[in-house]
Amino acid sequence: MSDIPTDLKYASSHEWVRVEGDTAVIGISDHAQQELTDLAFIELPEVGADLSAGDACGVVESVKTASDLYAPVSGEVTEINDALESEPGTVNEDPYGDGWFYRIRLSNADEIEDLLSPEDYAEQVNI
Repeated sequence: MSDIPTDLKYASSHEWVRVEGDTAVIGISDHAQQELTDLAFIELPEVGADLSAGDACGVVESVKTASDLYAPVSGEVTEINDALESEPGTVNEDPYGDGWFYRIRLSNADEIEDLLSPEDYAEQVNI
């Protein structure tokens, strides 16, 4: 059974968002990492990139498949989790902690309200 923290918002494409002031931390859900299985490679957006909600902004590859990452909210990428370059499996071990992907300075905080609540995300993934 997947873990779905109640303090986060979720995109239907399985990214999670943790709002911290005018910044959002973004990663993929426990459900997504379980579906992908053992992650082998992660390509993240570049620091300074301006993303719009829904933009493809990276790739996650596992031994099983590859999947695009999508920006759940709009803004400028301010930091990426460099540790994932050498240790992509961190996402499998701790998707909501050390396995975060990037931080983005929100350009439209209202977009947070367009994301799924934990309950709605649980329903989407049939948990």
